[in-house]
Amino acid sequence: MTPRAKQLSLGLAIPPVYTRAAFVASAANEAALTAIEAWPAWPGGALALVGREGAGKTHLATVWAERAGAVRYDGGPVAEGRPVLVEDADTIDDDALFHLINRAASDGGLLLTARTRPAAWTAALPDLRSRLNALTVAEIGAPDDALMIAVLESLFREKHIRAAPDLYEFLLRRMERSVTAARAIVTRLDETAAEQGRPVNRLLAREVLEETADLFEG
Repeated sequence: MTPRAKQLSLGLAIPPVYTRAAFVASAANEAALTAIEAWPAWPGGALALVGREGAGKTHLATVWAERAGAVRYDGGPVAEGRPVLVEDADTIDDDALFHLINRAASDGGLLLTARTRPAAWTAALPDLRSRLNALTVAEIGAPDDALMIAVLESLFREKHIRAAPDLYEFLLRRMERSVTAARAIVTRLDETAAEQGRPVNRLLAREVLEETADLFEG
């Protein structure tokens, strides 16, 4: 990373806003949003929310957790009687996951997130495998143009930036297709424009994209 990119990367510490109002719906995530909003009528009380990194799983899961009053699983004991959110569910202990799924209905709901479907998760316990295979799955698809433009528009509004229409097409052809990348790029554009007293346009975007290319590698 260049010294300039390192300097600007401090702005990435700004936390994202994970509210329902800030969630941008599109054809790519419509089915997942519908499934989340169907709670508490999930079969068996549980739902697996899957999608690639940056697709919006954490945002949607946080919206549900706030609505349901859910506790987040942190690896320790979970008190019974409250809905539970487990992120990166394919990485937790088999016994813990087995018991959480068994308790899902009585606890009021269990939301599991991961990048892959439960059928692909490693499970040494035969009983856990059968439960994973039976889980209802909601998948967030790859962000389409409509979703990415809507995300960029929302992020620019948050920064009070009036972006030219051609800037969106320019960014979409060059940036990583993820909400995470969009947030980082808009933050960089805002910082650089303010620091240099320049408008947010294609020329500035080209410079920022060159400086941030290594942020999303690996």
